[in-house]
Amino acid sequence: MTIYCDESGGLNAGAMTFSAVMLTPAAASAIHTRFRSVTGLRGELKGSRISLVERAWLLELFDRAGGRAWVAVAERDRLAQSPGGRLPSDLELYAALLDLAIGRWLPETGGVCTDVVIDDGRYDPHILARVRAEIQAGLGQWGRASLADSRRSEGVQIADVIANSLFNIAVKSPRARRIRTLLNPLLETRAIRIADLTAMP
Repeated sequence: MTIYCDESGGLNAGAMTFSAVMLTPAAASAIHTRFRSVTGLRGELKGSRISLVERAWLLELFDRAGGRAWVAVAERDRLAQSPGGRLPSDLELYAALLDLAIGRWLPETGGVCTDVVIDDGRYDPHILARVRAEIQAGLGQWGRASLADSRRSEGVQIADVIANSLFNIAVKSPRARRIRTLLNPLLETRAIRIADLTAMP
């Protein structure tokens, strides 16, 4: 299995979410191909660019394929009320959310996971290389951490949609109520689980 990772938002937007999606590469490819064939999507699949109906279709495909995800969520107002009240930098928060989401997966994998794929588009490559190295140190012999261009990773694009879905809910966007309705069946079956980050480690 592979864990595909992507984030959405930032403290300046009110919240940041980080999704760690577990799928086989074959399943990620099949979901992506089927989604494109039905919707006619051109270019990169991103949660911020698709309609609610398209989002519902992608989540249905994800669920049918047996996909699962941990999504780490941090809301600016809750972090500001934590002891000390200092808001982290964007990078500090990103790293903390990544650690939280991947950390939730480690006890559950049973050694099945062979790769953790992290989107390389948000930060400077040198910074992300350090993040990747830290994740690799945590994985040890359990798996391999790598960076990927989201435009060339079907799994990372799926992770983007799931992260964006939880971001909309966290910031109470105009689409939040309907997106919550779409997600509820997956939350109820625990196909998607949420880990709240309320204070920096």
